[in-house]
Amino acid sequence: RIYFCGSMRAGRQDVDLYGELVNKLGTYGTVLTPFVADKKITHLGSEHSGGDKGIHDRDVELLENSDVIVAEVTQPSLGVGYEIGRAVAMGKPILCLYRPQEGKLLSGMIRGMDNGAHLRALDYKVEDVDEIFKNFMSQDFVNK
Repeated sequence: RIYFCGSMRAGRQDVDLYGELVNKLGTYGTVLTPFVADKKITHLGSEHSGGDKGIHDRDVELLENSDVIVAEVTQPSLGVGYEIGRAVAMGKPILCLYRPQEGKLLSGMIRGMDNGAHLRALDYKVEDVDEIFKNFMSQDFVNK
């Protein structure tokens, strides 16, 4: 069970990419958060009738029930950072993907968590995602 993170309210400019990533992750298991790639959800809209509390409680429950976290972290998002922090505290394997951009750096808190094993923060190009997913998802800590 895969929990996919991507920016919701901080900007939806990568929603098409999120859809691609969710589809690719689906070959490795059930993606618990396909709504992250829903084009109907805007940065101002809520995808949950329970409002902010409902979103928080649902997402924390999904995090708890997941086996692995994959986060696209190019678009800075407080929510994604929160999800990653909670997942670290839960001991979940986490793969963060960042597309380098001129004049911008990935948060040191995300980059600095990379331990070369079950907590990874990788720079990537979209064309490299298949290989990155294959390498990460085949690790013993993901398949325990």
